[in-house]
Amino acid sequence: MADTRLAGADFIRASACLIVIGHHLSQHMPENAHLGWMEWMRAFVELGGFGVAMFFMLSGYLLAQPFWAALDAGAPLPSLRTYALRRAARILPGFWLALTVTFILTITVFHYPPTGQLLVRYLAGALLIADWHWVTFFPVEIDGPLWSIGFEVTSYVLLPLGFVTLFALASRLGRGWRTRIAWLAVVGVALAAHWLFTIWVQPDSVRRGWDYGFIGGAKIWMPMFNPFGFFAMFSLGGLAAGIRLKLAALRGPVFDVLALVALLVMFGLLRLQTFADGTESYGFLNVPYDYPWFHLAVGAALVLLPSTILVGRVLDNPVVRYIARISFGLYVWHYVVLELVRLTIAPDLNGGLMTDPLRMAWVSGLILALSFVVADLSYRFFERPIIDWARGLEQRRSPVTPALSPAQG
Repeated sequence: MADTRLAGADFIRASACLIVIGHHLSQHMPENAHLGWMEWMRAFVELGGFGVAMFFMLSGYLLAQPFWAALDAGAPLPSLRTYALRRAARILPGFWLALTVTFILTITVFHYPPTGQLLVRYLAGALLIADWHWVTFFPVEIDGPLWSIGFEVTSYVLLPLGFVTLFALASRLGRGWRTRIAWLAVVGVALAAHWLFTIWVQPDSVRRGWDYGFIGGAKIWMPMFNPFGFFAMFSLGGLAAGIRLKLAALRGPVFDVLALVALLVMFGLLRLQTFADGTESYGFLNVPYDYPWFHLAVGAALVLLPSTILVGRVLDNPVVRYIARISFGLYVWHYVVLELVRLTIAPDLNGGLMTDPLRMAWVSGLILALSFVVADLSYRFFERPIIDWARGLEQRRSPVTPALSPAQG
């Protein structure tokens, strides 16, 4: 079978994952102590959320591909049942497992009282609606990164709604660039909904702030962090997919040069954020993570890398592909691993008490190694079998439907 990966997608996914993990490790460094050769990790304190932005751009880019391809070919709207089955099989089992295990550990190992509020947060997460209120924003304790899954699932729902509209207008718009320009209206609607959300939804000021835990922190992030703002990122990724398909037949060294420029701009913007106030770097209309400039740089890289001669292949090397393959497990499990290591082996991770760079290095290495082991096991024995089962179910019902490429899965 031919390799149908989109060059550069694995690199963006792996980079996003490592940025998030580095961010969470560096959060446990003391703010004022000098850590010598480990000092470079402080940069991740400012960069972590940008990894989430990269994930949203990449997801929108990959999931929009079949919709644009059908639109350009004059074919019917791709099966929404197949779309939903693929997304559910890829995301939900691994997420529900991490959510449930974390909920149990929260009560049994970390000794949080089993309150009704804790149960409501867990249920909201399990039902994929935690992203709509600050109380449920973080569906469990000790695994903060799970907050973004609800936001991503909401984007999964909104993306095909945008394409349903575009397909309905296809007879008037025709094919080609006019449909890409029309997609800007989807981005605009997302931004308008984000703006209205920031006006109409205002958390109360009671126990507001990160000193009051996840709920207090969610009151800081909301209303700027809301499902519509993150769909504005996701839909820009969808636009990048449409542009890429228009350039799909083109290849040449000029794309290598342009892709390198896009990557330099992307990482340059990350570097600038290390000097910014606050880790969220609110951009246009207070959409997080320097929106839209950082997202446009990521989108440009995604558009250009498949047309490169060398750069895309170098970036998507076997190590990067492996990290990308297990990245979902790394994302949903690494913080649980970190908290368990803190509880059992390295209590000085708490409150930034760890001032020895050598100790910080080996503890960080241990957390990273254990996270890779857990993510690998999760992928091999839980996520991949379910994905394969869903693909088999899909093919029995629709034998001509192609499976997603490894990069898209």
